[in-house]
Amino acid sequence: MIIDRRGLLVGAAALAASPAHAQSAPAEMTIGAAQAPLHLVEYASSTCGHCAHFHETNWARLKSGYIDAGRVRFTMREMATPPPQVAFGMFQLARCGNAASDEYFRRLGVLFQRQRTILQSGSMAAVRDALVAIGAEWGLSAAQVIASLQDGDGAARLSRSIDEANRRGVHSTPTFFLNGAAVDPSFQSLAGMTAILDAAV
Repeated sequence: MIIDRRGLLVGAAALAASPAHAQSAPAEMTIGAAQAPLHLVEYASSTCGHCAHFHETNWARLKSGYIDAGRVRFTMREMATPPPQVAFGMFQLARCGNAASDEYFRRLGVLFQRQRTILQSGSMAAVRDALVAIGAEWGLSAAQVIASLQDGDGAARLSRSIDEANRRGVHSTPTFFLNGAAVDPSFQSLAGMTAILDAAV
């Protein structure tokens, strides 16, 4: 899906009544052994249907067969596809409460599964309510979730991530880099992913 940076910072405010600042969070989330021979970077958006499909079809195999096995270190770099303010909110919920990387990726998997329902909420207020409800399932208070959605530093972080992606020539999601080199789009299929990773190890 094509990245849409326009209106990100303004649109993010639509999820919240007023801007605020939360505790600083890492610019990107990474899991896997530091000494893994392969470093896979995914540029993805929480509102991208193609990203959700990749997670549904490939993530379990990538996690168990490569990341947990010590063969791949995986980094997520957050992007914003339309509607960018919802992408921001979903990523903020995945990070809420200073979630560790493993918890962040677990939450992101749930959000990908519920992506369609969230996007069909109908209004920014309804999206906010949906995110608060999901956060409650994870033991997060409404105040914690709202604070994460009001985090101006988070919106600026996402904007910087998009700027970095633009410098690398990333214009759509998902896009993958393996050990610093762009990966063929066939990587998005399970067969393509396993073939590319197995050949690179």
